[in-house]
Amino acid sequence: MLDANLKTQLKAYLEKVTQPIEIVASLDDSAKSAELNELLEEIAALSDRISLVRRDDDARKPSFAINRVGSDISVRFAGIPLGHEFTSLVLALLQVGGHPSKAAADVIEQVKNLDGPAPDGVFRFETYFSLSCQNCPDVVQALNLMSVLNPKIRHVAIDGALYQDEVETRQVMSVPTVFLNGEVFDQGRMSLEQILARLDTGAAQREAEKIEAKDAFDVLVVGGGPAGAAAAIYAARKGIRTGVAAERFGGQVLDTMAIENFISVTATDGPKMGAALEQHVKEYDVDVMNLQSAEKLVPASDATGGLVEVRLANGATLKSKTVILSTGARWRQMGVPGEDEYRNKGVAYCPHCDGPLFKGKRVAVIGGGNSGVEAAIDLAGIVAHVTLVEFDGKLRADEVLQRKLRSLPNVDVVVSAQSTEVLGDGQKVTGLVYKDRVDGVMHSLELEGIFVQIGLLPNTEWLKGTLELSPRGEIVIDARGQTSLPGVFAAGDATTVPYKQIVIAMGAGSTAALGAFDHLIRSPVAAAKPEKQAVAA
Repeated sequence: MLDANLKTQLKAYLEKVTQPIEIVASLDDSAKSAELNELLEEIAALSDRISLVRRDDDARKPSFAINRVGSDISVRFAGIPLGHEFTSLVLALLQVGGHPSKAAADVIEQVKNLDGPAPDGVFRFETYFSLSCQNCPDVVQALNLMSVLNPKIRHVAIDGALYQDEVETRQVMSVPTVFLNGEVFDQGRMSLEQILARLDTGAAQREAEKIEAKDAFDVLVVGGGPAGAAAAIYAARKGIRTGVAAERFGGQVLDTMAIENFISVTATDGPKMGAALEQHVKEYDVDVMNLQSAEKLVPASDATGGLVEVRLANGATLKSKTVILSTGARWRQMGVPGEDEYRNKGVAYCPHCDGPLFKGKRVAVIGGGNSGVEAAIDLAGIVAHVTLVEFDGKLRADEVLQRKLRSLPNVDVVVSAQSTEVLGDGQKVTGLVYKDRVDGVMHSLELEGIFVQIGLLPNTEWLKGTLELSPRGEIVIDARGQTSLPGVFAAGDATTVPYKQIVIAMGAGSTAALGAFDHLIRSPVAAAKPEKQAVAA
């Protein structure tokens, strides 16, 4: 199952295992069980510290537990964790086997101190993932690590495509979906720190107090995507006090499946690039404050001591001589009745992540640009039928993509169509209503999923009335990244810069940092106090 090169790499990793591991398999007579058994046998053969036994004692088959011998440390996978989850499997083996995590020491201590709910004080997590989901490994790996660090935490990662009955029964229509003690805990990408913040109710207040006590920065970057990371690096290299406040480090790039146009890097994916951005920033003396959402920008004035203030959702305030806004953008919504009600219940925004959950079903894709057409092509290989719905009178995607789309037998294309309502039965999506923009006739499609791919919206609502925004809500900037407020700069997808691309955002972030530094060195310096004169004896 594993090729020779991958076995060689895995064997080298497994040399880091210091504690004996027992892999306990629960199998049946299915082809998938045979496939899993083959994988587990190959892994066990790579290390004399790993043994494999079959007990068939778990209700989910195929599944397996990774146990540290002589302890209650354990993680479980239901399915065959290949694809994006192979890294999760390798990390689980290493961590159960005693290899230390790279998580921050204070975060590890916070996990160890968690107490579960009554009656038995145990957190029982279940995560539904798909092998094509680039967001899922972050969640799976975070919860696996927590279960290794704290015996009061249990976690099983479940391949939703393999356990379709469970997915149907529990109404799982988006991955990752996490259950805690049988109830939905959350959906979507989450970091270890985000999960901890949900479980440790006092953590937010403690973090706010720490942030409030920080000294003023020379440059404060708001946002941790490609633009924010580039700005932070360029600022830090000038030797000035630099901070980054980010809602999630990596930003929108974390949701990007394939990146093949970043010059000098032939191919990568969003999560890898996001991790590389964060690692590069941390090579410098940058104060990174993750999971921080900005709510208000206060321009510099006499009342603020000549400093720009950024007030955060947790109540803390950061102060800086200059600020660089790089808050990025998010998926644009249809804005029709039923969309919010059925989000993650059939309305989805990531075809790569959630597509496998709709195997054999009928879905629609909203949007006829490159993203929409690519999504329709991707989904056509999984679902029973795809209807692509485009507002304009023609598709806007590249011609090569349109030719591929029209060659697929299970795809219909509807143009000049205005989506007006998402239909559902209270639990899940059942259809879409659209109006023909030519003759005004209303139509209804029977569907089980709707994938929205209609572009991006800048994350700038919190800035309205504070600085100049374009009619589309983008931050207006000049060639140096300067906004309408002195000392406040901006970069990336939240601004008026054309062509929302990763490489362009990085260049814009660098420009904004240089602009901020230029502003600093040209700013008036407070008059020095006169030197004391020596008094003659």
